Amino acid sequence: MLKRLSALAALAALVIAGTARAAEADLTAGLKKGSVDLKSAGPLAFGPQGILFVGDPQGGAIYAIDTGDRAAPESKARPKVEGIDAKVASLLGAEANAVQIKDVAVNPISGTAYLSVARGRGPTAPAVLVRVDRAGKLSELPLKDAKSAKAMIPNLPGGKGRQEAITHMAYVNGRVIVAGLSNEEFASKLRAIPFPFNKEGAGTSVEIFHGAHGKLETRSPVRVFAPYKIKGEDHLLAAYTCTPLVKFPVADLKPGTKIRGTTVAELGNRNRPLSMIVYKKGGKDYVLMANSSRGMMKIPLEGVDTIEGITSRIPGTAGLKYDTLKDLAGVQKLDAYGDSHALILTRSAKGGLTLDTIDLP
Repeated sequence: MLKRLSALAALAALVIAGTARAAEADLTAGLKKGSVDLKSAGPLAFGPQGILFVGDPQGGAIYAIDTGDRAAPESKARPKVEGIDAKVASLLGAEANAVQIKDVAVNPISGTAYLSVARGRGPTAPAVLVRVDRAGKLSELPLKDAKSAKAMIPNLPGGKGRQEAITHMAYVNGRVIVAGLSNEEFASKLRAIPFPFNKEGAGTSVEIFHGAHGKLETRSPVRVFAPYKIKGEDHLLAAYTCTPLVKFPVADLKPGTKIRGTTVAELGNRNRPLSMIVYKKGGKDYVLMANSSRGMMKIPLEGVDTIEGITSRIPGTAGLKYDTLKDLAGVQKLDAYGDSHALILTRSAKGGLTLDTIDLP
């Protein structure tokens, strides 16, 4: 009996050690050195070990780039850069009105913010990646001789729909989840691409019931989403234009299938979600969502696991409730900045952009 227990203990130790070694595996080892040929500036997301995922809608690809940004910060400062659009333009030798900041993402290791920038107007404007450190210093992330990998997105939409081929991304437990449109009959897709990249991103067709429109929809893309665990299982909380909030189990995202999400809230029509995060405060979970016409929403997630999905026409709002944070006006993009802060990109009434951090509300 003692020998058997010893053998089982030894086996358990080997399993634990193997798991630890797998967790410590160098995910940058498979990245190849060369130029990253971005055709357009799109969504950003961070994975482990300072790996930045960059969406390129025009090129129909997702790039994984080794930023080399893996050192814990010596400073606890948080960036604040007023007129960051003008400062990015100056860094790039361009006019202030000739650059567009498409997205922001924070490296959770260092606290450095990364900006996806289009140098010029139009969908094919050259793409640049800009870093902003904790002191607010700007620098360009070199794309020549960078270590990277590339995953192609199949069945891309054409014309104006190409910019919506990739609308949002996140890294979830070894997979890059990509929202966007395809050229297929059921156009709205969620693609779960294993990383390291070893296959194309064949997607899952997704449909939802849109309460404001009173019908099922398959052609409207997820605009923004955030990973969230419900009863220990990975889910996505996804927001659409006009503005349903929907939950999808990540386990259901299987290539070539079709699933229907559960609409857990209608947040009001004539509105477009711009950016969102999930966070915890005071032992409770919340969504913080920036919107085009309804400001910043704080949405308590209590009951999201048991709420019945919306399946009939809704003239106003329904499901999960929200508070409007009137002191956070003009927020265009946001990302988590540690456990108690958020990085925000805000447009002033005069039109300029400021990068700043706030305490999570």
